[in-house]
Amino acid sequence: MMKRYAFVCGMRILSAGGLLFCLAPEMSTAETPAPVTISGEAARGPFDQSAASVQALVVTGSGAVYAGSFGHGIFRTADKGSTWVPVGGGVTDPFILSLTVARDGAVYAGTFRGGVFRSHDDGKSWQSVNAGLKRLEVKALMAAEDGLYAGTSDGVYRLNEPEDRWSVVTTGLDDVLVHALARSTDGTLYAGTSGKGVLRFKRHSSGWSRMQHGLKNHEGMIENFIRVLVIDQDQGILAGTFDGGVFRSADGGLTWRSISRALPNDSIRGIVLLDQGVIVATGNGVFKTSDKGKQWIPVNKGLTSLSVQSLISVGGGGLYAGTSEGVFRSDDGLTWTAVNQGLDVGMAPPPFLFR
Repeated sequence: MMKRYAFVCGMRILSAGGLLFCLAPEMSTAETPAPVTISGEAARGPFDQSAASVQALVVTGSGAVYAGSFGHGIFRTADKGSTWVPVGGGVTDPFILSLTVARDGAVYAGTFRGGVFRSHDDGKSWQSVNAGLKRLEVKALMAAEDGLYAGTSDGVYRLNEPEDRWSVVTTGLDDVLVHALARSTDGTLYAGTSGKGVLRFKRHSSGWSRMQHGLKNHEGMIENFIRVLVIDQDQGILAGTFDGGVFRSADGGLTWRSISRALPNDSIRGIVLLDQGVIVATGNGVFKTSDKGKQWIPVNKGLTSLSVQSLISVGGGGLYAGTSEGVFRSDDGLTWTAVNQGLDVGMAPPPFLFR
């Protein structure tokens, strides 16, 4: 049986018999590790970096930015990244996978093994919000007009805020890892999963429906591993895959077409919409298209760590990129500056030490 992998912090996580094995991105269980060279320098291991590996970013209404790291918890900056301070008091799992800001300004963090945590006081303190969750691996958090959603390793949940309790949105995603969530203006939900591709849930329907027509890579294989979902200005859906590039659907997910044939790297980690175009984060830098994917232009000047894990926009053309070696900021969408003061935290602990 073919083994498929989820990528976390630059590694492949292979689950077998209840155990987790961490492999390098291009390594099988039968291969011997070999040095990897990037820009003339030997790449460091995932737990050896000096700056924290940042897996998630979010900006608040006041302009503060939160960074969720893999192994060092949560950091906050109020000065555009000039200085970062740790703000994860009360978060029992330092492996942060997702962040979002709710309509009331509360910040939520999804973790690898500890579920969801919430802060109402600018990150000074956090409280666990896990009632109703079957599994505590939370890869995606989405604040929508009708509430807060979580993509977990057991499908999609919605938070009943008065009761502070999660409930399953609908049937059909039991034991399925959900990496990404999106919601259209008519209330339709989309889930990007590990193994089942893109699924859709329309209001008053009986459950999740799989949307895969045309969602094929250049080899004709169905793309079943989706990392990113974004709804664009025309209510088109953009899907970023693990290793098959970017696809777009103009009909609610019924059919898809690739828009990344010219993209140099097919491992998509983030998608940001621009006034005139799209910018994507990949496993080998950031690229921009202004012609619906016919041409992709690298925008990596100053981005010394090309292994990008997350990408957000902050208005006015500004961007933040979370990488395997800290955070970079771009004020013009073209050039980058490392903003890691306070993120130089040294080696991260292995995730299997935390239960």
